[in-house]
Amino acid sequence: MNQAEKGKVFRSLHECAGAFIIPNPYDVGTARLLAHLGFEALATTSAGFAFTVGRRDNTVDRERVMRHVADVVSATDLPVSADLGNCFGDAPETVAETIQMAAATGLVGGSVEDMTGNSDNPIYDFDFAVERVRAAAEAAHSLPFDFTLTARAENYLVGRADLADTIKRLQAYAKAGADVLFAPGLTKMEDIASLVKAVDRPINVIMGLQSVRLNLAELSEIGVKRISVGSALSRAALGAFLRAAQEMKTHGTFTFADEAVSFREISDMFKP
Repeated sequence: MNQAEKGKVFRSLHECAGAFIIPNPYDVGTARLLAHLGFEALATTSAGFAFTVGRRDNTVDRERVMRHVADVVSATDLPVSADLGNCFGDAPETVAETIQMAAATGLVGGSVEDMTGNSDNPIYDFDFAVERVRAAAEAAHSLPFDFTLTARAENYLVGRADLADTIKRLQAYAKAGADVLFAPGLTKMEDIASLVKAVDRPINVIMGLQSVRLNLAELSEIGVKRISVGSALSRAALGAFLRAAQEMKTHGTFTFADEAVSFREISDMFKP
């Protein structure tokens, strides 16, 4: 599929009945594996990628992230959306530029969040946050193909469990042009349901958090449209790696290999 076709397919997934899962690969290999398993679209993870290069989340520069997302796009024929953090700068002009750069890599979706990265003032002021989303939306919707913009309200990730403000922000982000809305950190079914009822855009939720045990059917029933897992697949893989390494270091044994996927199975999945 070319980029325009991918853009249409990705947009249409948000219009179908029920919710769909958009898993988060963290490199080319995991993107190909997820495509092999039959998922319909992929989304990058900023944290998962950062871990692959030995960095913390939000410490990788824009140019390196753009090379990474371009690699993921080229790995499969699936539509890919990207976790673009706060779009690598405060100014609305920088946000718009980041969306344009993201589209140039072959992506058909991306996100803009209202977390500043500044611990003293972790969330952008309301009016400025809306201005940033509007700049992202104008850039996204000026493209010659469908580019699905996700706007994220990050209150819960910085310890501000304020559902009313989160809903207010997402409603404003929708009016500013966002196509999909996302409030990472919501863990209660009733809070997610309240958000779904309060907005007129598709809602993305994140699963794979230890405190959340909701499933696809439950989330679909309350009107959630898209389910991502953020860095969970990356952390699951790293967890297995660390347990194996700890077994070797502490006990000098190698039983971890009993649960490893076979060489042949992985090789077959990577056949051209």
